[in-house]
Amino acid sequence: MNEAPDSLATQARLIELESKLAFAEDLLDTLNQTVARQQGQIDMQQQQLRLLHLQMQQMKDALPDDARSPRDDIPPHY
Repeated sequence: MNEAPDSLATQARLIELESKLAFAEDLLDTLNQTVARQQGQIDMQQQQLRLLHLQMQQMKDALPDDARSPRDDIPPHY
């Protein structure tokens, strides 16, 4: 049974489109994994930053008032 030339061309185009779709899906999965990993890193860095800020505040509050310099205070215009 011989297939018509149009049918063969259509089948070739369909195979090409399926291949491109498979590559696009793989790329999308890879990008999703990358974004999820980066979001995890961002979340961890934000948590570390919050902890550092808390530690700095605690250290600042633990200093006696005479040990603090005027540089420790924010000027009123800020």
